[in-house]
Amino acid sequence: MSELVSQAVTALNAKMDGQGLEGGPAKFVIADEGAIMIDESGARAGDEPAEVTLTADAETFQAILEGDIDPTAAFMQGKLSVDGDMGLAMKLAAVLG
Repeated sequence: MSELVSQAVTALNAKMDGQGLEGGPAKFVIADEGAIMIDESGARAGDEPAEVTLTADAETFQAILEGDIDPTAAFMQGKLSVDGDMGLAMKLAAVLG
């Protein structure tokens, strides 16, 4: 697991404040770094099947996590790809944003 994935898991769990993601699991793939699973238990490093998979490069993921770019804007700009359940992707965007 990369340092970025480890830091992201910690940051996502803090953002969710003990709340999980209803309707998951969801996966966030960070190119060349690894993947994060997000479900009703919270965030953890992992690469398992998911209802929705979001993929971005490390720079875009950091910007989303830090609030510098909105996940929807990243998607519209082609910096974030979504494969699967768009409704769940929107729920995840609310958690990330």
